[in-house]
Amino acid sequence: MAPTAPVSLSNITHWIGGKPWSGPVDRWGDVYNPARGEPSARVAFAEAATVAAAVAAATDAARSWGRTSLAARARILFAFRELVERRKRDLAEILTREHGKVLSDAMGEVSRGLEVVEFACGLPHLLKGEFSENVSTDVDSYSIRQPLGVVAGITPFNFPAMVPMWMYPLAIACGNAFILKPSEKDPSAAQFCAELLAEAGLPPGVFSVVHGDKAAVDAILAHQGIQAVSFVGSTPIARYIYETGTRHGKRVQALGGAKNHMIVLPDADLDLAADAAVNAAYGSTGQRCMAISVLVAVGDVADRLLPRVRERVRALKVAEGLEPGADMGPLVTREHFARVISYVEQGQAAGAELLEDGRQLRVPGHERGFFLGPCLFDRVTPDMTIYTDEIFGPVLSVVRAESYTEALRLVNESAFANGVAIFTNDGGAARRFQMEVQAGMVGINVPIPVPMAYYSFGGWKSSLFGDAHVYGREGIHFYTRGKVITSRWPDPRHRGVNLGFPQMS
Repeated sequence: MAPTAPVSLSNITHWIGGKPWSGPVDRWGDVYNPARGEPSARVAFAEAATVAAAVAAATDAARSWGRTSLAARARILFAFRELVERRKRDLAEILTREHGKVLSDAMGEVSRGLEVVEFACGLPHLLKGEFSENVSTDVDSYSIRQPLGVVAGITPFNFPAMVPMWMYPLAIACGNAFILKPSEKDPSAAQFCAELLAEAGLPPGVFSVVHGDKAAVDAILAHQGIQAVSFVGSTPIARYIYETGTRHGKRVQALGGAKNHMIVLPDADLDLAADAAVNAAYGSTGQRCMAISVLVAVGDVADRLLPRVRERVRALKVAEGLEPGADMGPLVTREHFARVISYVEQGQAAGAELLEDGRQLRVPGHERGFFLGPCLFDRVTPDMTIYTDEIFGPVLSVVRAESYTEALRLVNESAFANGVAIFTNDGGAARRFQMEVQAGMVGINVPIPVPMAYYSFGGWKSSLFGDAHVYGREGIHFYTRGKVITSRWPDPRHRGVNLGFPQMS
């Protein structure tokens, strides 16, 4: 981070009150193109005063937005959905330039985010309460759910479009104003979506973006005008967000890190398993909280499966994300690149067998880029850091287990419990696994079991702090509070005549 940047770099500033921020900015940070290894823009870093300005604008907007009809809210979300669909490639190219993921992966990210927008368009139905007539003589009782007011989201670098879409469409549909603090590593997607929301007709102040680092995060957590905070990121930061936010009286959902296992039983379709392992371990260069980072080979599976995996790994094309046919792009920053390399070195030093060494990769014309090829370890043991730690890079560890029972124990003893997968053709074994495994999301012959928008996303143990998962019905409940009314009325009197067709507004 530096206070100044070359004049040629574009400035990315906050979005407050329905427009780019024109107020003071004390600090700026560099935004990199990871394929080139050089700055492409600079982003404003918010201090507490800037966050307070965003909260003030959101508070004003929330008063009227919370009273806006469900029909009007849904229309705006439908319009936003159409704009994102129309501009999908533009948004995906922004992701590729700042995150580094290949264009096909970026397009998939936008599509998965749109699923939640589409789900949010159905909020008029999903927000319906309950009604009980005559709970006592001439007394009715019913429930409603109301918005919280101003809520915030703090999101990670690895899905700069999709993860925010897990949050703000539902929050806004429920009648809240939303403040987004995206990752400072790839901030442009948030700005792009803010502009599309404004074009869709969202009133100023209902959606705001504040960029920055820990100063902005702490200001969000401490501000009394923010009622709830959603977070996705690493476990240490998730714990900090949860403890700090709740200490300030906020409702908090904080999703942490992961170490996802994929168990392969001897009866599995090994070609399917090899495809799945490579796709799930190396897609997005391993920078996914749902990436498979541990492959547990049961019985003699490793000797039969690993040749298939290695064949596929060697066929992967690592290149700049916009290059046709690219399978893997660079890591997001130079610091993260160095961190992942250090784990490869630790794995070797601990005695794991490095079958594929991505450190030798060179991408012509991008020598300064943060490129690391696929790395594959065999004979990894649970005491090694490459097994215990979330690496968040293209590193797959193979652990050999003698039995299903041993494989299950490895999964259940992990500190993380985000996602897990099993590959088998035995329906009984699969059903037993889904009952016995301790994880929030389970895949059966599916390596990355990210739920559809009408379910909810979240893990167990150190992968989640708080009791609410994101999106789905749990998301609706997180962004609203319940109220129960008990009422008695005299006989209704009909007044006035209007033969016109009833209309909603």
